[in-house]
Amino acid sequence: MKQSILIISLLSVSFLFTPNAFAASSEVTWTDYKSYRDIDPGNEGRKQFRERTFKDLEKHFAKLASNLPEDHTLKIDVTDVDLAGDTNAAGINRTRIIKQLYSPRMNFSYQLLNAKGEVVKSEDVVIRDMNFMSGRLKYRNTSLPYEKKMLDDWFESTFNELIVSK
Repeated sequence: MKQSILIISLLSVSFLFTPNAFAASSEVTWTDYKSYRDIDPGNEGRKQFRERTFKDLEKHFAKLASNLPEDHTLKIDVTDVDLAGDTNAAGINRTRIIKQLYSPRMNFSYQLLNAKGEVVKSEDVVIRDMNFMSGRLKYRNTSLPYEKKMLDDWFESTFNELIVSK
């Protein structure tokens, strides 16, 4: 009996932390990723690093899109990525070194579609955060913290009038 109450309680709590089913969705396309400026893994395997990085950024785009009106779709076509830091500055060890000189940058185009598939908003975007090392770091204990903060800033300034408060 106690076990079933515990399981029901855990399931109830897990529903509180799942994304809103009535929020917008996102679709991310990675165009010509082999020509991106800097998606260098350092000592890690290229494919594994790239897949993990893309998956992490896709999750972040989905999180951002969840703040948009329901039945909308945010389609993103990423054409270039330059991660914060540089692996060439590390010498033989090939570790990513983060310095103010190596700011994050991303090029992409997006379309926000309504429930009927009509384009509500679209644009070609080039974002770069030259001040990425100043201020408070929101994603301190996650991967790609500077890129996520940069995307948050872009999202808020681009979709401010459409953001749904939860």
